Amino acid sequence: MKQIAVSVPGKLMLMGEHAVIYGRPCIVTAIDQRIITTAELLEESIFKLEAPDVKVTGYQKTTADLGKGEIPKEAKFAELAVLNFLNAYKISKGIKIITKSPFSANFGFGSSAGTVVGIIKSLSELFSVTVSQKELFDLSYKTVLDVQGKGSGFDVAAAIYGGTIFFQNKGEVIESLTADGLNLVIGYCGVKADTVSMINSVESKMKNYKAGIDKIFDNIGGLVIEAKSAILEKDWERLGTLMDYNQNYLEDLAVSTEKLNNMIEGAKKSGAYGTKLSGAGGGDCMVALVSEEKKLKVTQAIEVVGGQVINVTPNAPGVKVENI
Repeated sequence: MKQIAVSVPGKLMLMGEHAVIYGRPCIVTAIDQRIITTAELLEESIFKLEAPDVKVTGYQKTTADLGKGEIPKEAKFAELAVLNFLNAYKISKGIKIITKSPFSANFGFGSSAGTVVGIIKSLSELFSVTVSQKELFDLSYKTVLDVQGKGSGFDVAAAIYGGTIFFQNKGEVIESLTADGLNLVIGYCGVKADTVSMINSVESKMKNYKAGIDKIFDNIGGLVIEAKSAILEKDWERLGTLMDYNQNYLEDLAVSTEKLNNMIEGAKKSGAYGTKLSGAGGGDCMVALVSEEKKLKVTQAIEVVGGQVINVTPNAPGVKVENI
């Protein structure tokens, strides 16, 4: 049986959470924790899924039933990615998908978006369908919206393009930034965030206090534009200050938590250039921008308050085909 494997990087949001959903820019970096997706052609018209990292084994249904009936939430991204690909390219074949990830989905590293990108890319290779990066983005982003109804697409873009990118307007702007020298320490707070719930929480605030929330988003967008210049100039101290300001606005939006705040404060006091939560908030991770000299001290400070330091490297390459 013909098989194709691809790998996809995880992501970390550096600047611009929540505001990016409302049209403001963000900056995101791909990280070297990669999801491996294998696609295999089957003789029968069935879909099989093996995703042991999210406790899905032995899942299958006929291809005619894809997208129908009750779909377990752990299988939904994969199933709808396959369905959207087959529909988009008028293909009717049996497919087996296997996904493996070295990192926990709990960390908020974009595993759902990465899974979707990996599946659609592996299927395009399996069926020799030429798919541009933009086409891969559009179909993957559609799939994410089909599942969760909300999202800006920055995590999809990070999975496809890799490196560090400036992103805006649901993928209308995707600009690669030269960010070598970016030195980060990542701390996991021990609580899995519910991204959609956090987005809904901010959306509710937007409905009730639109002028004030719009002002916050405008200010965050301004910080992101300044951060883009700081990254290109490798002015890490300035970037750190901008991250601190971004965190203040996220606290105004009430998406940070006491545990995240304690980790952030510890990292800052231990010499980080700047530090903030990374992602939707309510849990998951914080990120500290550090010099190499302060890295160990910042790591220890995060662990002292109960955070789990995750070793990752930023600026990882985007989706790519692997040898199997």
